[in-house]
Amino acid sequence: MEMLSEKARELRKGVLRLAVETGEAHLGGSFSEIEILTSLYESVLTENDKFILSKGHAYAPLYLLLKERGFNPKLSGHPDIDIKNGICCTTGSLGHGLPTAAGMAFARKLKGSTGKIYVLMSDGECQEGTTWETSEFACYYRLDNLKVIIDCNKIQALDMTEKVVIPNYAEKFRVFGWHVDEIDGHNFNQLISTLKKEISGKPHLIIANTIKGKGISYMENSAMWHSRSPTEEELKKAYEELK
Repeated sequence: MEMLSEKARELRKGVLRLAVETGEAHLGGSFSEIEILTSLYESVLTENDKFILSKGHAYAPLYLLLKERGFNPKLSGHPDIDIKNGICCTTGSLGHGLPTAAGMAFARKLKGSTGKIYVLMSDGECQEGTTWETSEFACYYRLDNLKVIIDCNKIQALDMTEKVVIPNYAEKFRVFGWHVDEIDGHNFNQLISTLKKEISGKPHLIIANTIKGKGISYMENSAMWHSRSPTEEELKKAYEELK
């Protein structure tokens, strides 16, 4: 757990450096997902699994994790499909990652292939109609090789999600027939054990409750850090907090 915590801290520092180098960033959503991505790439994903980052705007930490593993994906505002470099789906327009993941999981069922499909979504993304069309499809075809994680940081681009919709994700997915777990999205023990849980006969939803901007005090729980780059003074303070 200490190794994973240190990994997450270094990853946050790397995301800050990228924000400075590229002049653009989605720091709030990138920082909320870091423990989830670290758990997946350090402890969960196997050679036969595939991962889709449906919330493609928060691409920076995934890019850094792939670079560490010898891949060389193109660094852009959103990931473009590049199979040989670990990107199996173009994402960015919200609502596309889950349908693609369900299609992959369904194809594996038809072919009798092993391995799971993991997809990380944002909570704001659940407002897309394709989310619920796909939820019904995944249950009907008993896609127990599909695992969906919602990065539930409770803030979308401009405001709190609860001011836009009723965010009762667990209830909604259970109605469709999913197995649903709700966990602390910054707790490695909970993340790893839940991500590795074997579910039979139905798709698996993991609601990971997180903090937008996690790790930098002045960014936490603030909608203004959805896509804002830090000033020189703010950057200095952020590095101080990550020491």
